[in-house]
Amino acid sequence: MSEIKCLNPKEAWAFLQQNPEAVMVDVRTTPEYHYVGHPVGALHIPWVVVPGKSIDAAFIEQLEQRDVDPSTFVLLLCRSGQRSMAAAKAMIDAGFNNPINISEGFEGSLDINKHRGTSGGWRFHGLPWEQN
Repeated sequence: MSEIKCLNPKEAWAFLQQNPEAVMVDVRTTPEYHYVGHPVGALHIPWVVVPGKSIDAAFIEQLEQRDVDPSTFVLLLCRSGQRSMAAAKAMIDAGFNNPINISEGFEGSLDINKHRGTSGGWRFHGLPWEQN
């Protein structure tokens, strides 16, 4: 397996601006995507489905249904960078050439008070996002 490239949120935003053909996929659950917020323009294809928190066996199929070409740069984002990395590995195994993990994710890691969004993540860095 090839090594998966990682970009922090600011680097990911710059990459998207420089590569308009690139696609961002938010792999968080549907409640996270709708209620916590999501990057503007991101496709929503959950890696894990709720209830049960099981990996969505149709993840790759959903990418294909959304016409995500295996040669396209695909930037993957979750809450903190863990699920998006797992999704990137599955994409490599399925023949996708250019998945990129967004480290820090949308909300970043927990701080000393066990809160997210205070020291990292897409939203923390003031990048474009919205809520439903």
